[in-house]
This record gives sequence, structure tokens and C-alpha cells, in this order.
Amino acid sequence: MIENARSLNIAASVILLAGMLYILGPLYLTLATASQSYEFLLRNGLAWYPGDQFFNNAARIFTETRIPIQMLNSLAVAFSLAIATCILSFLSAYAIVYFRIRWAGVAFALILATIMLPVDIRVITTYQVASNVFSPVNALLYVTGLNGLIAKAFGAPVQLELSVLNTHFGLIAPLVAHGTGTFLFRQFFLTLPKDLFKAARMDGAGPVRFMFDILLPLSRTSFAALFVLTFLSGWTQYLWPLVASSTPDMQTAVVGLARLLPDSDGEVPDFPMIMAGAVIVSLVPLLMIALLQRYLVQGLVLSEK
Repeated sequence: MIENARSLNIAASVILLAGMLYILGPLYLTLATASQSYEFLLRNGLAWYPGDQFFNNAARIFTETRIPIQMLNSLAVAFSLAIATCILSFLSAYAIVYFRIRWAGVAFALILATIMLPVDIRVITTYQVASNVFSPVNALLYVTGLNGLIAKAFGAPVQLELSVLNTHFGLIAPLVAHGTGTFLFRQFFLTLPKDLFKAARMDGAGPVRFMFDILLPLSRTSFAALFVLTFLSGWTQYLWPLVASSTPDMQTAVVGLARLLPDSDGEVPDFPMIMAGAVIVSLVPLLMIALLQRYLVQGLVLSEK
């Protein structure tokens, strides 16, 4: 007996259509609003149909705002963050899986704990450290009493100061340490044959050569998947770039879009220009996904181990 699945197909199609409308509806309103003029918005309110002012609004983004420079900042932050995270995650997973470390399980658990402590939760302490990267050293000197001895010997205690706020390094460094990449690479390494490392050693390949000549080429899809995910995360970061950068030329594009809203109460924001800026800012991550979508899907297919 062949089951009649017509009603099931119809229900699935309706749910799929509703999901598409739920996702594409706001995108359509964004494009429609971006293609209207500010005067149209004041007269008619929300735009339900597209206009012919998109390129004018886009031109205003490049001539009247700091979004172009902020997009370069976002590109530098997202690209550097993705590269640093991929390298750090690959090396940490390689050490945990292929080296006989007594406390490897504990180290891996501590690395995974960083997933539960994103920068949004520890933003205050992260800001304190970024405002003076030597603050832990200063605290250690006071706790151990060394600063008291130094003050007696030289007349003044040691107070080291170095701020990385309002710099690209300060925007990138607090976001690099994240356990997702280590987990991704570890799961992939566990799918490889266990005797692969021993076979490489029998052929004369040491740990470094095994890592570069064998493990790294096999991990290219995982690298691509993690690179895309980390790049998108770095591009859409809002809270930390807002806190760590104080000048428009150091802020990222997402923060710059929020800064386009007027400060005074009662003034209607220029939503057509803001929406045009949102479309322009979204082009880079959309292009990244379009180019690396195949590797993204392949790299996220993890084993059951």
C-alpha cells in the first residue's frame, strides 16, 4: 500500500512558504525603504513598494558618512580575527589530539568554557584589561609585595601602563580566544585514522612536518568553514567595537550604522539612507558566503565521535 503524502506535501509547502516570507519580508522592506527618498518617508511613512532613489542614498553613504572607512575597519577586524582564530584553534586541537598531555581533557574543558563566556558577558573586565594590558602585572606586584620593596629601593612603586583601546589590535585580541574552533578541529581530527600519525613517524615525518604536509591539507574544509563563521562574527560584532573604539575612524561599520540615528528627540531618522547603508554593509558577508558556501557545508559535517 502506497501512502498518500499529498496532504503532507501541501502542509510542508505552506510552512516553507511562511518561513520564506518571514525571512524575506524584512529584507524586502529594507530594500524598498532604501530606494525611497527622505521626503517620501515623511509624507507616507513605511515604504511598501520600491522607488528610484537607491543609488542616490547609496552615494550619500559614501559622501556624507564615515561608513566607507568603517567598512575597511570591519574588513581588517573580521579578516584578522578569522585568520588568528583558525590558526590558534588548529594548533590547540592538534596538541590536544596528537600529543600525550596528562591534563588534555581538563584543558579542552577549559577551552570549551570560553563558549559560555563571550565578550558580551565579560565586557567590563575586558575593557579594564584593554585599557591597561599591564594591569595584571601591576596587581601581581602589589599582591606579592614586590612593589613595596621596589618603592623602598627606588623611592616609587612600578606602575606599568599600555592601552590598546581605539586600536585594531584592541578590537581583535579579546575576540580571538573562543572554543568553537578548537571543538570543530578536534572533532575532525578524531575522524581521521588513529594510525595516521604513527605511519607518518615511520616514514620519517616529525610532528611539524606531519602537521604541515598531512594534517593541514586534510583540514582545508574545516579551515574554510571556521574562517567564514568567524569572519561573519567579527563583521557583525557591535558591543565590543562600540566600547573599545571612541573615534569614528576606528569604529566598525555596524557601529557606524547605529551612529547614523539622530541624537535629538523628535527628529525622524533618515531611514532610506540608513537602509541603503545596511544593504552596502551586508554585501561583504553575503559575498563571503556565496564564494565559500560549499566549503562551509562540508566543514560543518562533523562525525559522531
